[in-house]
Amino acid sequence: MPHQRATIGPIPRKTHASEALRLIPTDRLHHFIRLLGHRRATPALDLQYELGISRATLTRYIRDVRDTLGAPVIFDREQGGYRLESARHDFGPQFELPGLWFSAEEIHALLTMQYLLANLDSSGLLGPHIQPLLDRLGRILGSADDSAAEVARRIRIQTVGARSFQLEHFQAVGSATLRRRRLVIEYHTRGTDTATRREVSPQRLIHYRDNWYLDAWCHLRGSLRSFAIDAIHRAEILDRDARNIDEATLDRELGSGYGIFAGATVEWAVLHFSPERSRWVAQEKWHPDQQGRPLDNGGFELRVPYSQQPELLMDILRHGRHVEVIAPASLREAVRSEHAAAAKINL
Repeated sequence: MPHQRATIGPIPRKTHASEALRLIPTDRLHHFIRLLGHRRATPALDLQYELGISRATLTRYIRDVRDTLGAPVIFDREQGGYRLESARHDFGPQFELPGLWFSAEEIHALLTMQYLLANLDSSGLLGPHIQPLLDRLGRILGSADDSAAEVARRIRIQTVGARSFQLEHFQAVGSATLRRRRLVIEYHTRGTDTATRREVSPQRLIHYRDNWYLDAWCHLRGSLRSFAIDAIHRAEILDRDARNIDEATLDRELGSGYGIFAGATVEWAVLHFSPERSRWVAQEKWHPDQQGRPLDNGGFELRVPYSQQPELLMDILRHGRHVEVIAPASLREAVRSEHAAAAKINL
């Protein structure tokens, strides 16, 4: 599938505005171009005052917008100031500042960061720290014609199945993870409906399917575990160094299987989808190492690695009669049992 790109703002004519953003802050860049676009030239001192910059910085700005954006900035001796060459005429093309161009993945990343920051601080304690980041993201997402608010109205990141968590627990987990300190947590294991007190060495925070998880070495079990942040009922930072696990081991133990239920022992699920459902599944990414191929009947075969069944089972069941588990036999039996139990309930 070819890489698709999405645009925010007007189509750039010569170069990407992101190049200029490395040279001039976004808000100043747009203000500068607006000042130069007036019919009357703007004196250097007025430009310095409006932009809050020195004469040396103004000289650099003029050079940068000329060289990087190709803006036709000239000094009008008659009016004693700077302007765009076409600003005094009623004809001819007017220079337009290129809008920002992002790939679909970049837009998703920026808006996801904006969403996470906006929804993290339920108590308001982090407001002074988060707001500057939100403002900066807003300036990045906005362009001359499309404000950040307009972008937010037109492009949304919708979440499904997000679970609430205690902010103080998230703060403790995040702080211990970055400071490399051990944690004592009270953890509710939903599968068995039991609570345990554990000492863990946090390794990394994972945001997966709209929920937060902690990859950590569990000193109670003597192995790596993944903990849902919303299932942590108490978290206390200890004055003890965390045990460090190298990233390769983390990826092998917790990142090789399917989704958040990863593990070291991996099996491969072989799934056959109907021709109707294949039109969607063939474009979906279930796992970075998945394999797929079209079938002779118009269907699609998907192979995905997994170490534990729960999450993969949920994804298979949502396709109902449109998917058949070819292998392994244990997964096929688990799906059959779930369908049989559901049929009894709904008779």
